[in-house]
Amino acid sequence: MADQAAWTLIKRGVLEIIEEDDLRRKLAKGAPLNIKLGVDPTAPDIHLGFTVVMRKLRQFQDLGHNVILIVGDYTATVGDPSGKNKTRPILSHSEVLANAETYKQQFFKIVDPAKTRVVYNGEWFGKLSFTETTKLMSQITVAQMLERDDFQKRYRAGQPISLHEFLYPMMQAYDSVMIDADVELGGMDQKFNVLRGRELQRSLGKEPQVGLFMPILLGTDGKEKMSKSLGNYIGVNEPPQAMYHKLYSLSDALVESYFQLLTDVPLEDVAAKMSDVASGKLNPNVPKEELARIIVTQYHGAEAADKAAQQEKKIHAGEALPEDMAELRVTAGEIWLPELIVKAGLAKSNGEARRLIENGGVSFDEAKVTDPKAQVRISGRHVLRCGKRNFVKVTAA
Repeated sequence: MADQAAWTLIKRGVLEIIEEDDLRRKLAKGAPLNIKLGVDPTAPDIHLGFTVVMRKLRQFQDLGHNVILIVGDYTATVGDPSGKNKTRPILSHSEVLANAETYKQQFFKIVDPAKTRVVYNGEWFGKLSFTETTKLMSQITVAQMLERDDFQKRYRAGQPISLHEFLYPMMQAYDSVMIDADVELGGMDQKFNVLRGRELQRSLGKEPQVGLFMPILLGTDGKEKMSKSLGNYIGVNEPPQAMYHKLYSLSDALVESYFQLLTDVPLEDVAAKMSDVASGKLNPNVPKEELARIIVTQYHGAEAADKAAQQEKKIHAGEALPEDMAELRVTAGEIWLPELIVKAGLAKSNGEARRLIENGGVSFDEAKVTDPKAQVRISGRHVLRCGKRNFVKVTAA
């Protein structure tokens, strides 16, 4: 029963395991496994999308296994091409090391530092000779590289592919060799790289690692992968109320996956909540509130979550403003309100903006506006509100 409970925990939220039988055999040996995650600290901050894999690491730790975090101080200077439509900018080694320190602080909000071994892959890549590098690169063909969807798209579009980008998958694979990885975690976009690790370990006479792949967390827009550059992210270091507000404002379609990937709530309980919402027995805001409380508590504590919940009720009632309002700068003077709404990203077209106004869902500086022909004057700072939870701070340029 205990083994089945462990297996259920390991498989929670997992999209694919390559190979599942290999993982079962490794677990059956009873010895702690080396669970690998490689990170390239190309930016100092992380968001909830990154935590999906980190939570799985913590689950492995709780089951008694060893977590090895590989900080890619060398691979980050190359840049992972996975899922990219252009060559990543090359960072300096000092930039990567600075980002790594901030990254680790956030990483250890989830993963137990006492049960984690942190290594930098510069320890081996800094000593690798050109001859040894050439031998490594002989393990993979150009044809294999061009099978990658991201490279194919760039090649067909005539976009440049730098030769150094071909190094990355083999570097990630060599990391697995150097730490004797039993399991490597990653998103589905890492599948090509992780499988290179299996192949390289096998070719060097080692037991191949298992690839365990997690889904990509959609951002708050419900359309794209959570990304800071797209503005659809929830940062681990965001203030409690800002984090709570974003979670409480999620579309209904995202709530189940966020519960599954970002909390420990039993999946049968999550399914029951979603069923009750679908049947109309449960207000959809109830599970959103629970989700927001759980996640804010994880990163800021129960007291901060309580305060954030109280503030959110005031925002919902129109008695307060959220702390994380986006800001829009526009030329001082009069502007047609539907045009302002579109500029603020709160509607896709003037027609949609007019309908929002006609339906009574728009206010400017706390005054409801119902005339779709209305002009508003920008002279200083203002607050534009569409619906109950969409706010933008408008500032005169």
